[in-house]
Amino acid sequence: MLDSDLAMIYGEETKYLKRAVRANISRFPSDFMFTLTRDEFNDLRCKNGTSNNRGGTRYLPYAFTEIGIAMLSSVLHSQIAIDANIRIMRAFVATRQFFAANAQMFKRIEVIEHHQLEIATHQKDTDKQIRQILKRLDDKNATPTQGIFFDGQIFDAYTFVSDLIRSAKKSIVLFDNYVDDTVLTMMDKRKDKVAATIYTKNISKQFSLDLEKHNAQYRPVAVKMFDKVHDRFLCIDNTVYHIGASLKDLGKRWFSFNRMEMTANKLLGNMK
Repeated sequence: MLDSDLAMIYGEETKYLKRAVRANISRFPSDFMFTLTRDEFNDLRCKNGTSNNRGGTRYLPYAFTEIGIAMLSSVLHSQIAIDANIRIMRAFVATRQFFAANAQMFKRIEVIEHHQLEIATHQKDTDKQIRQILKRLDDKNATPTQGIFFDGQIFDAYTFVSDLIRSAKKSIVLFDNYVDDTVLTMMDKRKDKVAATIYTKNISKQFSLDLEKHNAQYRPVAVKMFDKVHDRFLCIDNTVYHIGASLKDLGKRWFSFNRMEMTANKLLGNMK
């Protein structure tokens, strides 16, 4: 607030208010009071729509902050200022007594708030873990990246590979030197419009006949000879799985599987 406004409130003339402030200037540091600049004062007058018919003020006004207004009441001698100062002092003492009398209560509130914060943080972490678990349960496309099937787990191993084949959206490529008609049956589990290609070392007469009969009745599976691969690889779209056993022998002996970092595009690119 400006000195002229406070002079009106405290029942003093502005010149006497300024005189009292200058006489006690050490009580008014910069965060209590400051002097407006000429530009600030002119801008304030323009916003308030006031003018000065005498060609401008000689002294720039003081501006007081909240604590400066309270301090001002202690250096003025009007009855209004004295009454205001008394009320301020009483309010200060009453506030101090209130906090002193209720210190234990505030301490308990602080402890409660701390516990509530801990509970909220713990609940947030718990909710995050639950969401992650539910997301994994809801993700029907989620498949393990590696594992081992033991002898006798024929159905489990067969189901695992069948689910991989069902998950393909565009193409399936199998590298397996030992295939038979059971592998063709597994390929029939793929979605419509998903191409299936098998690369194998040899194509026997029996398998050639099985392939011909299969392709005449079901969606064709392309079988090509390729003798540069020792292991078994199953490419589902652009993902490559290393399979430790031929697909026709799943679950008959221990074998492992592993989803590889290499993409199917890069793997197939090495066939040239």
